[in-house]
Amino acid sequence: MGKTLYLDCSSGISGDMAVAAMLDLGADEKVLMDALHSLPVSGYEVKISRVSKSGIDACDFNVVLDEEHENHDHDMEYLHGHDHSHDAHDHNDFGHDDHHHDHDHGHDHGEDHHHGHEADHYHDHGHGEDHHHGHGHSHHHHEHRGLNEILGIISQGKMSDGAKKLASDIFTIIAQAEAKAHGLPQDQVHFHEVGAVDSIVDIVAFAVCFDNLDISRVIIPKLNEGVGTVRCQHGILPIPVPAVANIASAHHLPLHIMDVQGEFVTPTGAAIAAAIMTSQSLPETFAITRVGLGAGKRHYDRPSFVRAMLIEDEERKDQDRIWKLETDIDDCSGENLGFVMDLLFEAGARDVHYMPVFMKKNRPAYELCVICSQADIEKMEQIIFKHTTTIGIRRMLVERTVLPRSIMDVSTSLGTAAVKVCQIGGEKRFYPEYESVAAICRQENLPYSKVYQTIVRECEEKQS
Repeated sequence: MGKTLYLDCSSGISGDMAVAAMLDLGADEKVLMDALHSLPVSGYEVKISRVSKSGIDACDFNVVLDEEHENHDHDMEYLHGHDHSHDAHDHNDFGHDDHHHDHDHGHDHGEDHHHGHEADHYHDHGHGEDHHHGHGHSHHHHEHRGLNEILGIISQGKMSDGAKKLASDIFTIIAQAEAKAHGLPQDQVHFHEVGAVDSIVDIVAFAVCFDNLDISRVIIPKLNEGVGTVRCQHGILPIPVPAVANIASAHHLPLHIMDVQGEFVTPTGAAIAAAIMTSQSLPETFAITRVGLGAGKRHYDRPSFVRAMLIEDEERKDQDRIWKLETDIDDCSGENLGFVMDLLFEAGARDVHYMPVFMKKNRPAYELCVICSQADIEKMEQIIFKHTTTIGIRRMLVERTVLPRSIMDVSTSLGTAAVKVCQIGGEKRFYPEYESVAAICRQENLPYSKVYQTIVRECEEKQS
């Protein structure tokens, strides 16, 4: 089973802060840079360094744009004018800068992480030893890309399928929020926020680092957000900005508004939280196995960093939470419902089933039940509304108890089979996967029950 991550967003969250926190937790920098180098994106270099935030050592991940791509996102004079007010941050078209700016006087220091990069970087012997990963290709000034273009860029990257899916999910969440904010279909939104080079790098970098750490459960008790307004190209917007508010609404993010001026949660930060959060509740007691601090770049009344902790919960390690969606349908054919079930499974549903029920006026119907993660709720509901006649869906957050499990390939006298192995106490239980059993049945012309029992018996014999 994967690790459990507790993400402490007491000072909000942004894309660069989240990436830095994952690197500080131990994500492989070489894996990250290999993935970034493989993207068909140019006009930037990556700087990874150590900085001090109110005396606390933290990792800093900085996407430095070249002159042609520079959008003044890191120019405080340009963003804030001469008054440097905390509530006047310039937002880009249909989105805004996702890099927190900070004026702490303790800047780069110490010796930075180095994971064996032998090329494509140089050392800057200023206040620290920074890694600069350059990308000196042809430039396209201020790209405004659509979601499909960005998903195409991700698909070409050298990264795992899990990292590609997570990066695509984060971008899709932002695109949906921006489309709603501006009253446009999702496929017609072309905006600077997810099209900007630094946003692409931030989101892909986070997905690669998160996947590299093998995290399966993410606890985010709350996201602290400030108050006031921010300036964008469309005028003055209230905090949280529309995109953040839409993401929080669609994905049930636990926002907490502080009495502090400034924007602490950016759209990319909110989308990352929405894509990875599986629970809002910390266990009563837990052990911390590792801590990572990701620095921000804005200066507020509190230190600007996100804190990531890998934790172990021995007492409640088998408890988990999952979402249950239900709706009653009385006017769809069996074939229609079967098609919907296939779509839901393809979209990532953990389980789908139908139950015969009687509705008002004794009408026979089916109750559709879908088990899914919080990140997949909206996708599941869209499928149900589009492909059935229902006009309402019930949502329930339920606790569940699960056994530790793993899938392993087992060599048997009938051939190799995929087997789910569950453990309760000191006992292991074996459950052959349907596809493997069916394939052997067809190949050997044997009954399903005989193949299944043979695999289980031989697994038990190997254990003893």
